[in-house]
Amino acid sequence: MIKVFLIGNLTADPALTETSSGIQICRFSVAVNRRNNSDDGERKADFYNITAWRGLAETVARYAHKGDKISVIGNQEIRTYETRDGETRTSVDITATDIEFLSTRRNDDSESSHERQTSTNARRKPNLQPLGDDFADGDIPF
Repeated sequence: MIKVFLIGNLTADPALTETSSGIQICRFSVAVNRRNNSDDGERKADFYNITAWRGLAETVARYAHKGDKISVIGNQEIRTYETRDGETRTSVDITATDIEFLSTRRNDDSESSHERQTSTNARRKPNLQPLGDDFADGDIPF
């Protein structure tokens, strides 16, 4: 068994389907940037086909979208197939065992951006009141 760890971006929205017995399957592709660029400076990426099953499939389909950065841990399978033109191709397929969403949470349509920013600021900053004129420096205990 070969275990892989990938961090990349979804190339399209995940596709959720079911088997004839009702088990959910989610298929998607992840582009993983290479550390080294090509000789002409162009960035290179490798593309991996990912399959998630059952509850993990449903979670990915619900929360992941094209362009999102995710981390995938899974088992690798190399598959060889023949195209309609008779060419032999190789595909690296990953069966996901664990997925972590690395992109920030998407905005939901129920509240405006201003409302979200206001509620975020309210959680971050305590409501401080001015001390008033009757506060003297002599009252500080240090």
